[in-house]
Amino acid sequence: MRGRGAALAAFLLLVAAPRFADAGSTPPDSLSFETPGSTDSPPDWPVPMSTVFRDSTVSHSGRYSARIERDSLSGGDFSSIEKLLPVTFVGDTVELRGWLKLDGVSGFAGLWMRLDARDRPVQFENMEDRHLSGTSPWTEYRVSLPLDKRARRIAFGVLLVGAGALHADDLQLLLDGKPLAEAPTIVRAPMGVEIDHEFDGGSQVTAGRVSAAQVENLVLLAKVWGFLKYHHPRVTAGTLHWDYELFRVLPSVLRAEKRAQAAESISTWLARIGDPAPCGPCATLPDSGYLMPRVEWIHDRARLGPALSERLERAYAGRPADGDQYYVGFQQRANPDFSSEAEYADRAYPDPGYRLLSLFRYWNIVEYWFPDRDLIRENWDGVLAEFIPRVLSAASADEYRLAMLAFAARLRDGHASVWNMIGVRPPRGGCGLPIAVRPVEGRYVVAAYADSARARASGFEVGDVIRAIDGTPVDSLAASWAEYYGVSNDSALKRQIGLALPKGPCGPCSITVDRHGRHFEISAVRDSITRMDAMAGYTHDLPGEAFRLLSKDVAYLKLSGISQKEIPSYIERAAGTRCFVIDIRNYPKEAVPFALGQHLVDRPTPFARFTHGDPSNPGAFHWAGPVVIKPEAPHYAGAVVVLVDDASISAAEYTAMALRAAPGAIVVGSTTAGADGNLSSIPLPGGLRAAMSGLGVFYPDKRPTQQIGIVPDLEVRPTIRGIREGRDEVLEAALKKALGRDMKIPVRP
Repeated sequence: MRGRGAALAAFLLLVAAPRFADAGSTPPDSLSFETPGSTDSPPDWPVPMSTVFRDSTVSHSGRYSARIERDSLSGGDFSSIEKLLPVTFVGDTVELRGWLKLDGVSGFAGLWMRLDARDRPVQFENMEDRHLSGTSPWTEYRVSLPLDKRARRIAFGVLLVGAGALHADDLQLLLDGKPLAEAPTIVRAPMGVEIDHEFDGGSQVTAGRVSAAQVENLVLLAKVWGFLKYHHPRVTAGTLHWDYELFRVLPSVLRAEKRAQAAESISTWLARIGDPAPCGPCATLPDSGYLMPRVEWIHDRARLGPALSERLERAYAGRPADGDQYYVGFQQRANPDFSSEAEYADRAYPDPGYRLLSLFRYWNIVEYWFPDRDLIRENWDGVLAEFIPRVLSAASADEYRLAMLAFAARLRDGHASVWNMIGVRPPRGGCGLPIAVRPVEGRYVVAAYADSARARASGFEVGDVIRAIDGTPVDSLAASWAEYYGVSNDSALKRQIGLALPKGPCGPCSITVDRHGRHFEISAVRDSITRMDAMAGYTHDLPGEAFRLLSKDVAYLKLSGISQKEIPSYIERAAGTRCFVIDIRNYPKEAVPFALGQHLVDRPTPFARFTHGDPSNPGAFHWAGPVVIKPEAPHYAGAVVVLVDDASISAAEYTAMALRAAPGAIVVGSTTAGADGNLSSIPLPGGLRAAMSGLGVFYPDKRPTQQIGIVPDLEVRPTIRGIREGRDEVLEAALKKALGRDMKIPVRP
């Protein structure tokens, strides 16, 4: 539900910033800017020299402070100072404190801190949610992170996004409230992934076509391997390279001709892993929750055999209560973090063992950490059995990627896909027609131009119904593509297909269209999409400025262009109007549920509730308390109308929930994409980056939103006639509802 723009870019760039090969041995209390030297940059702090300075004219204490200063000519979106230290200490919470002074900051400023495990981040905070901007005097700020047991180094510093000046001074790094220098140092035992290299060159697993019996045995192995991954203390502590342990047992399971032989092979392997050491205290399963783990199968002695079943039962009973998980962490909003998983990016076409690892990993992550697991409409074990032969028979990198795209789509979750590989799903090709297509009245319609001159020259008109492409009916194309598109509901699927229809290989193509009941062919050319409006068709809001007065009675704000810092100005300019239309038929440029919603409510108002996973009981999900908006001045007193449709997804849906909390607010349009909740990224072999919704999002009364979407109070959909006439029928209906009269708003010049 995070917004896009400079703030998110800063977050991603900081996380992806090059790491020092050695975190260094600088004493952890050496954070001063006072170290003598002739340089104008802060001593002992790696910095971008053009925007970061040591300042002798302004300080909180001593003689010097650090100053970050940016303007419109400064490179990139942000500047920061950074220090890295090895994590050679133990505790619960690491905290960074510091004094900051702001002068005309246009984006946001803050302290930031990141914990890294080996070569990837596991915890991060940068004060983005505090919206620290503008001008303010010296003030002390604090950020803290739980000391993740996977962390091997800590990176921290000061950040300025956008333009303006930021002074920083008197930084302190604390562990559990005490100076880090006082923390006892430790020598960490190496993790299994750090010392086990047997399969670095390949899994040594060979497999082609597999029998039904082999598939059944592999399903059993996948479930046992995933169960132990999140329950056995040796695995949850990271002392075993669990990916490589899979490769050690796979050959014997593949050779097994019967289920009993496979179970015996797995039990023998587990005997080498060993039973858990006594736990104190041990985890216990709560009496109730939103979802409970599905672990009854470990007691099925008829299927597993007594030896294997008893080993799994001992592992389950011996899980410690602390809930430590090496292969999964939890971010600030409680969605799971899988950044400790290796993606083996050097294997573009992974061998059979690594391909099975990819499927087994994703399947078990869904089984234990997907908050909407109960909405999967199929037998989840059956989906695993279906994809085992498909993944094993993938004869190329693209076939493997397509198989994993199709697997992700079975979650019925708009966040679930292999996002860095969607270019391999149909239609293939880097070119497109100069039109944007959307579903209207059950048909695919030219709704806008991506290149007006070329579209008109080709003969397209807005409102044309697309019937076929190169002789293939669009309904047939949609049916053949659908399995690769991860969506939460049918309206989202039709939208995605509509956006995809103009795409394909470069060159000429023939389009069959229906215009006012007459069918004819248009000869067009697919050209590079870099020459077109990349956002054509992706939003359904009004062109032009983000905020405007449509009349003396109507204020209009589209969130695709919103600026957080301008929100008080929007509210003041809307004062005196009868109706404030907030258009979320788009994806918000910045995250604003609270920043905007607080000006629309007149009392603390709950608008959402989350479910979160339980690291001590993988597969269990519990209710969190309601999410509340508190009122802030200035307050808008008129009617609030929120516009949504199938373009509203994730952050847009969460924002619609927040704005719906305004007294008397109405939501107008059509059902949204049904994919709310923060995204959790899932690294997979071959450098794949899959994902899923990581947070269950509900209304305060526990009504669900996933797959359902935000259901409008007044359902209005565009018509083909309205699109041809250049009208915004959804906005018109909303204004008639709010004002009691018709009001025409042109949407195209």
